[in-house]
Amino acid sequence: MDKLQLPEEQVDHIISLALAEDIGHGDVTSEILIPSQLQGKASILVKAEGVVAGGEVAKKVFLRVDPSLRVKVLIKDGAKVKSGDIVATITGRVASILKAERVALNFLQRLSGIASQTAQYIAKTGGLDVKITDTRKTTPGLRLLEKYAVRMGGGQNHRFHLGDGILIKDNHLVALRALGMSLKDIVAKAKQNAPQDMKVEVEVNTTQEALDAVEAGADIIMLDNMSPDEMRHVASLIPSQVKIEASGGITLANVQAAAKTGVNLISIGALTHSSKALDISLELEPQTLKPL
Repeated sequence: MDKLQLPEEQVDHIISLALAEDIGHGDVTSEILIPSQLQGKASILVKAEGVVAGGEVAKKVFLRVDPSLRVKVLIKDGAKVKSGDIVATITGRVASILKAERVALNFLQRLSGIASQTAQYIAKTGGLDVKITDTRKTTPGLRLLEKYAVRMGGGQNHRFHLGDGILIKDNHLVALRALGMSLKDIVAKAKQNAPQDMKVEVEVNTTQEALDAVEAGADIIMLDNMSPDEMRHVASLIPSQVKIEASGGITLANVQAAAKTGVNLISIGALTHSSKALDISLELEPQTLKPL
């Protein structure tokens, strides 16, 4: 599954769960109404402008339901699309096409929505030396695919899981401060005990916290819910070898202002938790329908 840049075994598992959820007891409507030998062709049609992602995942859904189906993906993931574009065609047993339709479209619409919104953020920050990243605010069970969709929209991935990096957040600080540790103590301990080559990032709310974290040896400073003016001030005080991440409250309306402050990364939870599904439908072509 090299085209997807995704581990095939994990994608297959996700698809299995989705199909079990939707057709675990069969498609009773199609089974009682659609002749089993009725053949035809369907097109997956885009109805809005955006960026497509998940075409190969949708293909795998159809082939899992019925390996005899012929599925052609016509538009590659990461490509811009407009209303009227055909992403893929499916030919074969109509009952099988209908059985797989909803799950295939769920993946395609969801992932394309994420890719499309990511591309909007990328467009807002075009020409600026800053990276747009996602967060771990993903749909349970779909993180692998949703972070893939962010990449297809031009963004980058932050941590995939809790073992993917050290990020000292507000509740870590609350817990450890209750034990009498200062921010400098906490960061220093993380640096001392970190696995080899693993960066230490710390979330801060004030300029002084940022300076304390840098003094303690933090590799990355996350500026939480700061205004652009506050971000700019902090960025002017921190050595260039320490990376700065802006996070919290970033929207399409203010992302450009944040990007101009000198931060290196902007992490946006909304890329995955609040993206609107791209309007995509499956339409049977009546002229192609015929019994075998």
